[in-house]
Amino acid sequence: MISKNISYKEATRSDTAKRLGISNDPDTQQLENMKHVAENVFQPLREHFGCPIYVSSFFRSGELNKAIGGSSTSTHMKGEAMDLDADVYGKISNGVIFNYIKENLEFDQLIWEFGNNKNPDWVHVSLSKSNNRNQILIAKRVHGKTVYEFYNE
Repeated sequence: MISKNISYKEATRSDTAKRLGISNDPDTQQLENMKHVAENVFQPLREHFGCPIYVSSFFRSGELNKAIGGSSTSTHMKGEAMDLDADVYGKISNGVIFNYIKENLEFDQLIWEFGNNKNPDWVHVSLSKSNNRNQILIAKRVHGKTVYEFYNE
C-alpha cells in the first residue's frame, strides 16, 4: 500500500503502459515521494470527505510520460504528483476538492485542469518534501494547445 486508501497497483496503473509494454515501476526514492504525496494530500482529502476519490494518474515512468505526451519536467515522473477526479464517483465534485486543497493543504502546484468556471475536468496536485511554491494555475485549451494561467479568485 502507498497509503491507507491507495494501493501500489492503483498508483502505478496505466492502460497505455500495459498496451505498449512499458514498465511503470517506481524506484525507492520515487516510491518514498509517492507515499509523501499520498499521506499529505490524498489521505487528508479522503478522510475529510469520507468517500472514494478516483486517482486518474499518479506515478509515470519517463518512458510512459513520453508515450502519453506529458511534459518533460512532469513531477509525475518523480512520484510527486497525482491527478484526481472526484466526479467519477459522484459523491463530491472536482471543484470542491480543488478548493479544499487550496484552503487547507500544503502543495507545490495545484492546477484546475480544463472544465468550466464551476468545475475542472480533474485536479492536478503536486507536493515536494521541500521548497513548495504553493502555485495555483488554471489549464485551458487555446487554439488546440494547453495554456496555463495563474489562478485568480
